[in-house]
Amino acid sequence: MTAEHVLVHVTTDSEESAHGLADSAVRARLAACAQIEGPITSVYWWEGEVQQGQEWRVSCKTTAARYPALESHLLDRHPYDTPEIIATPITGGSAAYLAWVTEEVSSS
Repeated sequence: MTAEHVLVHVTTDSEESAHGLADSAVRARLAACAQIEGPITSVYWWEGEVQQGQEWRVSCKTTAARYPALESHLLDRHPYDTPEIIATPITGGSAAYLAWVTEEVSSS
């Protein structure tokens, strides 16, 4: 089964940046909605060393068809050289909610 919808997670370095990414994705109709969580603590390898820092996570709901445009949009506006952008297929959920997601990202 191919998922028609995806949940896209992206992390960023500030609450302001998270709000900017969320707002611009929704206004561009690339995401039906976006939720912001944070701060969260991330531990990761970067430039040969283990790093740790606070980040904010943005979770966007969109269709699989709109994902490439959403990814491009996020990459163009993201402050990181290599941002975390992960799309997870939505394999189930409220039919009414998923229909709403489709309608919102299909509107002009």
